[in-house]
Amino acid sequence: MKIDYAYTFGLPRSIVWKYLMMEEILRKSLPGCKTFIVRKEGVYEAEVEINAGPFHDVIKLEIIRKQEKPPAFFQLHLKGKGQAGKMNCHTDVFLKTMQNSTKIICKTDTEISGAIAMVGQRVLESTANKGLDSFFQTVEKEIRKSLYQLKRGGR
Repeated sequence: MKIDYAYTFGLPRSIVWKYLMMEEILRKSLPGCKTFIVRKEGVYEAEVEINAGPFHDVIKLEIIRKQEKPPAFFQLHLKGKGQAGKMNCHTDVFLKTMQNSTKIICKTDTEISGAIAMVGQRVLESTANKGLDSFFQTVEKEIRKSLYQLKRGGR
């Protein structure tokens, strides 16, 4: 299953990049995140609650960030396993400067197996897009909250 997704932050690219690389932001922004462990820089384990159509599952994820080209590009590799199936996902994430904002473009190729694969591509795509929307909206909220606190603290 291939998914192309875009989100625009009303913030400069250098700031968006900085916060996307922070483990704390990832943990707070990952939809349905129940647990989050940093194994080493750029390698994480998480348990994430997923609702896709009739399926409800908790997936154990391994998330690996690689091939970083600051502040323009990085790759994510996600491997997940739950009771309803397995997933293997490769995502290219591009950050493009657009006047006073940053456009994030995600190109994802995902393989899904098991019972969850029977849900249908349309339901899975819709679930993935909602998850990406939630993730990036939360990231932007966390960035703005942090910038406000820094400004308020006089830094």
